[in-house]
Amino acid sequence: MCCSPKTAPWPPRLSQSTEVTDPAKTVIDMVRGADHDRYLSALYAPAEKRDALLALYAFNAEIAGVRDRIREALPGEVRLQWWRDIIASDAADAGAGHPLAEVLVAAIRRHDLPRQAFDNYLEARVFDLYDDPMPSRTDLEGYCGETASALIQLAALVLDKAEAPRFAELAGHAGCAQAITGLLLLLPLHRARGQCYVPVDILVAVGTSPQEFLSGDGGPGAQRAVAAMIALAQEHLVAFERGAASLPISLRPAFLPLVLTKAYLAAMSGKASPLAGTARLSALRRHWLLLRKAGRGWG
Repeated sequence: MCCSPKTAPWPPRLSQSTEVTDPAKTVIDMVRGADHDRYLSALYAPAEKRDALLALYAFNAEIAGVRDRIREALPGEVRLQWWRDIIASDAADAGAGHPLAEVLVAAIRRHDLPRQAFDNYLEARVFDLYDDPMPSRTDLEGYCGETASALIQLAALVLDKAEAPRFAELAGHAGCAQAITGLLLLLPLHRARGQCYVPVDILVAVGTSPQEFLSGDGGPGAQRAVAAMIALAQEHLVAFERGAASLPISLRPAFLPLVLTKAYLAAMSGKASPLAGTARLSALRRHWLLLRKAGRGWG
């Protein structure tokens, strides 16, 4: 991977139109369209916390979608650097004119969110811009930790700054389970692009390689590799659930999407095939699972 440029003279293009005059509405529409599961979970947060949560989730959706809007990696790195500069800026008008940037900067300042977490997140997302194979399970867990786990922890800080630090390790396991499950759901897209998020050491262990996994039907080792990824996600999910009963109600909305992660993994372990992109949950089931968990928690 090449080094990120230090400056970027223009803002990255938003996934949605920037002509909407209300930045908050732009953010809501982005999350509702790009990450409906997190959008639904945010509805269970206190009203005064939702704008900040949705800003975090819209930022995540925007950065996750950079690869879809570029033809070469370097323009993607320019966009990521632009976000680094905006988030690091102490200027009063940082992000002005860019609806998502305005709302995100306001959320970071209002809730005193750690800017280093965003910088680490953006650094990890550079991997998405290239077709390099994921080297190892450790690298995959590190990637998940800097992205999905960090997002959960930031959401927890918004919800309850006093309690959130006690559950950082739990957020780590939750994010790994959620992110690995998300990568499995996106397997058809990633394989079509030539991207391999399944770690090389896992592929070697099941008797295949990144090249074989990405070609045709994935070869005889593809299903074994998928099964190993499902097992890894379930391992982190079990670790999360062991400590989830102690989560205070105040932090519950940050972790709510994990109930959907469990359901997706159950579908993949059954008849649904991640390689074919058939692991899906109906809207009604997703609503019901979130509603029940929001009320009962993991006790």
